[in-house]
Amino acid sequence: MSNMFRTCPDTGLKVHGPAEALIKANAVAAVVFLLIGGLFGLLVALTRWQAIHLLPADLFYLALTAHGADVLVFWMIFFEIALLYFASAVLLNCRLATPRIAWVAFALMLGGAVMANVAVLQGESSVMFTSYVPMKAAPHFYLGLILFAVGALVATAVFFGTLVIAKQEKTYTGSVPLVTFGAVTAAIIAVYTIASGAIILIPTFLWSLGLVGEIDTLTYRIVWWGFGHSSQQINVAAMVSVWYAIGALTVGSKPISEKVSRAAFLLYICFLLLASAHHLLVDPGISSEWKVFNTSYALFLAVLGSMIHGMSVPGAIEVAQRKNGFTQGLFGWLRKAPWGNPAFAGMFLSVILFGFLGGITGVIMGTEQLNIIIHNTLYVPGHFHGTVVAGSTLAFMAITYLIVPLIFRRELIFKRLAQWQPYLFGLGAMGISVFMMAAGTLGVSRRHWDMAFSDAPFAFDYPPAAFMMMGLNGIFAIIASIGGVAFIVIVVGSILFGKKRDEETARANPVVFQGGGATVSSHGAADEVKIPGTTILVAVFFLSFVLYYFVNWKYLSEVWPLS
Repeated sequence: MSNMFRTCPDTGLKVHGPAEALIKANAVAAVVFLLIGGLFGLLVALTRWQAIHLLPADLFYLALTAHGADVLVFWMIFFEIALLYFASAVLLNCRLATPRIAWVAFALMLGGAVMANVAVLQGESSVMFTSYVPMKAAPHFYLGLILFAVGALVATAVFFGTLVIAKQEKTYTGSVPLVTFGAVTAAIIAVYTIASGAIILIPTFLWSLGLVGEIDTLTYRIVWWGFGHSSQQINVAAMVSVWYAIGALTVGSKPISEKVSRAAFLLYICFLLLASAHHLLVDPGISSEWKVFNTSYALFLAVLGSMIHGMSVPGAIEVAQRKNGFTQGLFGWLRKAPWGNPAFAGMFLSVILFGFLGGITGVIMGTEQLNIIIHNTLYVPGHFHGTVVAGSTLAFMAITYLIVPLIFRRELIFKRLAQWQPYLFGLGAMGISVFMMAAGTLGVSRRHWDMAFSDAPFAFDYPPAAFMMMGLNGIFAIIASIGGVAFIVIVVGSILFGKKRDEETARANPVVFQGGGATVSSHGAADEVKIPGTTILVAVFFLSFVLYYFVNWKYLSEVWPLS
């Protein structure tokens, strides 16, 4: 058994060979689906850019369906399974539970993802990400999603089994590391999420075969959003874990208070799933009491969890940087941060963009009264481009710059391009999010193929600014696509052609902060807490939050005379 382990020269951690192989397989599959989904996303953006209007209606909805499935589900969950194996087997220095079953899980996920894509490309399943009934896709579209969900559920079970093995074999002391605790949070949310998908997709699959007479539309929406939105909550928990991991590995940061950070993860488990309700706030048949509780009371406890992490992550970095000697002024620690390291740069940009674009707007959408003015407009995809793309995707890209040398054991190629890639992709993702939300604020419909309503029997014109917003959205989609292609070229090129990273190379060119491996794999908080710079940054965030919140109440007041 001992010959199945190697010791990482950068981190000092023991790496189980089968776990390493599975991390590689899931990460590669994730990147492939990111490439496919990103391509479809660019086609969608160029079609919504009215001056180009690239695709006809049928191909637009086909591309929109493929884009949603590939980037919101397949790219994310494949990568998150790789993270679960890393956070368990690698960080806990133990063997992975049942590698053969883990490979079966991978095969189910890959087969299901391919099957769903084939169904979409055959032109029979352009039902978009939500696949609302009574729209009907081909049976193998639903079957593909079900197989993928079953595989992901099995992989999650392997993760939990690995935790049990680590505990029984005493491969760590004390509590599990905070990063592993965050991965546990993501896995618990994943079980609920995948179960919700199975509960509604199995009868829908039978309906597509003609074995079930009908599916109640309201029931479908309620149960489906337990999968559709909660899949993003897996992303949030995994993303925050990545933030803590990269901080530890790049600057040696420890959480300000590990107990508080763990409590914030517990808030995610208890309340984050309720955010799914914001998709149902204008649905008839659901009581106002249910809507208000889910979005205006319990949901705010999940927001509290995110705010804790939003202060803890940069605060931990500030403490570590000051300990490293960067003590000049309020922001000397930030100016002297390793911005040339794409892992650190991508992580910190993810924190900022997720907080300002995804976090604030998520609260807006979760307010019952405000939701009505933006529901089913482009504001909705603008919001989740701020969470899934500018937040989670950028964070996952960032940690990949560490996974390649540490797990694939290859040196990065095009290192100068790698330094710029997070900024390029982050800029593009920011523009997509901002301009889609701006267009949504102006009333632009979420899913309509033609903003100009060229063939409509009755004329309708959006404000001219709306067309400008979608043009800018197209430009920034091109920028994001360039950043995405750069990422894939760097990662794939490094895996195939990068210099083999042996112990001598690792000593000569370390990619981990000295002691970072021990920091990320242990529990404990920072010794001293002094975060004046972070306090000011958090104050700026809260001020922006309050101002934007009340601006939206001003927008709402403008529709009151209609009553």
